[in-house]
Amino acid sequence: MPRLSTIILLSRDTDTIAEAERLFGKGGDYRLVVCSDEGQARIRADNVACDLIVCDEACITDISVNFMIEIRVRNPLIGRIVLTSPDTLDRGATLAQACAAFLYLVRPLSGGQLLMVAKRSLEMAELSRRHRLLSREFNLSLDDDIFGRIKQEQIEAPWSRFEKLVYVSDAMDELCTHARKSAATELPILIQGETGTGKELLARAVHYNSSRRDYPLLVQNCGGIPEDVLHSELFGHVKGAFAGAGADRLGLFRAADKGTVFLDEISDVSSSFQVSLLRFLQEGEVKPLGSDQTVRADVRIIAATNRRLDQLTADGKFRKDLYYRLKGFELNIPPLRDRLEDVPALAAYFIEQASEVTGRRVLGLSKEALRRLSSFHYPGNVRELEMEIKRA
Repeated sequence: MPRLSTIILLSRDTDTIAEAERLFGKGGDYRLVVCSDEGQARIRADNVACDLIVCDEACITDISVNFMIEIRVRNPLIGRIVLTSPDTLDRGATLAQACAAFLYLVRPLSGGQLLMVAKRSLEMAELSRRHRLLSREFNLSLDDDIFGRIKQEQIEAPWSRFEKLVYVSDAMDELCTHARKSAATELPILIQGETGTGKELLARAVHYNSSRRDYPLLVQNCGGIPEDVLHSELFGHVKGAFAGAGADRLGLFRAADKGTVFLDEISDVSSSFQVSLLRFLQEGEVKPLGSDQTVRADVRIIAATNRRLDQLTADGKFRKDLYYRLKGFELNIPPLRDRLEDVPALAAYFIEQASEVTGRRVLGLSKEALRRLSSFHYPGNVRELEMEIKRA
């Protein structure tokens, strides 16, 4: 399934947003993500596979230290375009130069100007990517004894991606296809997998490919948290509900209204809390601690666990009705040891990331390094492989 080109627009100008939505909106080859400030844009860039950032200089607070300069350093492969106004032309040009933008445009934008420039920027990025791959191939072919040809992934990196998830295996391809289908619905999702397999990454990918992507994604780890604290975190509380409650607390369910709440380690919640969660899933009602009033919240729940909920349900340790409510879609992430063909692609991806951060040029993996990486058991799964690459 071809991936849409994702464009992050950082702007508060209503005319610019309307023009971008007309050009890149529903359907077509693009996915538009609109942000109103630098903090929001950072979160989006960290969680989606972004190809281009269009930034209005009016949203930049500090022209010398800002989101666009950070992106240039952290991920230079993302294209950058700056928008400015006639009365702030010098500031816009300075920002464009500082972040090495493809170019800057002066508002008001005319016709399909933004679309044409975005296409050229994306084309240049793709040509640059192909040039890097050819350069690597040329360098590696000089010394076949050092760099082995067991797998081509470490040279050409023909991996598939579902946002930040990287894979080549059929198992992950099937999982991500299923996840894309689930993202198009409003049903709860249950993600199961061992520690380090990427459950939160998958949850974020689902959220940013759903109709709720313009609303918050909030995360709560349910493991090892007292029931009253967890209830307060999710449902909120009113002032005076318990000792130390000096002010009202909204709670994640209401704070994420129209968005998504990701509940990690859902298998660890108590039996009584399971009842509260079940009622919320059934009715969409939130009753803060210490309050007699209920309010409604429109939230999609994505739950995750590293334990098999079906087995816990069979053992009487997890409510059957809640289990069946949570598994509107069930996504099981296979451990890395069961899909070792993903190791070369993941290693190449982590090497590329580390090279960008450190500024060191790494051509690829030696034959011996790849052999050893591909034969390990990985009890810590993908997270363990990532740390091994960073350490190396």
